[in-house]
Amino acid sequence: MKRLLVGAMRFVVLAQLSAIAAFAAIPSGPLVTTDWLAENLKDAKIRVIEVSVNPGVYERGHIPGAVNFSWHTDLNDKVKRDIVSRADFEKLLSKAGVSTDSTVILYGDTNNWFAAWGAWVFDIYGVKNVKLLDGGRVKWEKENRPLDNRVPEYKATNFKVSTTNNALRARLADVTSAVKGETKAKLLDIRSPDEFAGKIFAPEGIQELSIRAGHVPGAVNVPWGKAVNADGTFKSKEELKALYAGVGVDGKTPVITYCRIGERSSHTWFALAKILGYQAKNYDGSWTEYGNSVGVAIENPAGTIWAAK
Repeated sequence: MKRLLVGAMRFVVLAQLSAIAAFAAIPSGPLVTTDWLAENLKDAKIRVIEVSVNPGVYERGHIPGAVNFSWHTDLNDKVKRDIVSRADFEKLLSKAGVSTDSTVILYGDTNNWFAAWGAWVFDIYGVKNVKLLDGGRVKWEKENRPLDNRVPEYKATNFKVSTTNNALRARLADVTSAVKGETKAKLLDIRSPDEFAGKIFAPEGIQELSIRAGHVPGAVNVPWGKAVNADGTFKSKEELKALYAGVGVDGKTPVITYCRIGERSSHTWFALAKILGYQAKNYDGSWTEYGNSVGVAIENPAGTIWAAK
């Protein structure tokens, strides 16, 4: 009987070790595939977070176990034009059950733009082991993977930010200094060619937020979509290197990415900083701030300087 009991205990321990081992192969890079996530959803150390921008998307159905972070009200300050404060960020992660040994997987709608913004904010606040679901929500859905409309509840933690890296964020002064040649930084506009040229003020169907069209003087243009494949996944590291090297962005000089409000440029920031390891800042003020600022120069090849109806 004693031998049987010892054998049973060994079996339980081995089973537990096997279960742990099954969830141990966390990818070392900044991305995870839909295949990997589907196989590791039940890992207690994985915390999946959806950052979508369209109302009702999460509520309609989300990756099982995922919690919802609102881009508008959770990752941005509710009063001033700024990212979420350190204190509110700590509360947000604590409520979501994120601890220092968690691996956070971010994903969302709209080409993962806002999930990439989330990754940028997480990086500013020094959160370790943060990854983006390659292809995001669209790829997960196209593969007919499971969705759940139940809101999970996790035991709250006491998450504390240990460091804040503001070097990942560009301000208007950083951009104007680069324009004047006072600092060395490559300006990368990731909007569409028509936005860059000043033919349009904002993407089709999007509210105009700037009274001037065009781009920051000296900026180069690589639309964000050139960094991804047809299924929304990022292109290979080699392809990304070649893409940005074509406009002189090769990792030797710091780069500042910008778009209209900072979300699309977060996606390119992720490609440059997290996949390629380049020194990159995201200018979240982007064209909405720069194009409306008094006393700063712009370039507008199309000649449509002022918004007019």
